Amino acid sequence: MNASSANDPQVQVLLDAARTVQRRAYAPYSHFHVGAAIRATSGAVYASCNVENAAYPQGVCAEGGALSMMISAGDQRVAEVVVIGEGELLCTPCGGCRQKLREFADLDVKVHVAGPEGIRRTFTLDELLPASFGPEHLFGDHGGAADDEGDGLDADGG
Repeated sequence: MNASSANDPQVQVLLDAARTVQRRAYAPYSHFHVGAAIRATSGAVYASCNVENAAYPQGVCAEGGALSMMISAGDQRVAEVVVIGEGELLCTPCGGCRQKLREFADLDVKVHVAGPEGIRRTFTLDELLPASFGPEHLFGDHGGAADDEGDGLDADGG
């Protein structure tokens, strides 16, 4: 456990929010309840739980639900995240949720992973998703093919 995270009142608010929604998870198939809480850069907190579906790929992860709530409310940047799951192993965000977080969070954003006893470990988004692909790869000053400079290819790709 990261001692500084465990004593941080803002992290405790996120943990409490994640615990509350974790109890509401709809997980009749996996029986694995997950809660996530996001603090936006505005200070607002958005929490959601996993919602399963008989057609498994159609379920919603807790982190994705919280991000949707954040966007729906008008916020666009993540400041901090708590994810809580059951069991002895760390319940880190799945690969898809890591990429979704990457869309709205800086690489140094803290993602706190919790279990029933509290915060177990803290990661940065960059630690969870190293060498990641993000919005700046498509937009911004990167000197790549999107602005037709520096790719070493001519118009026909050669």
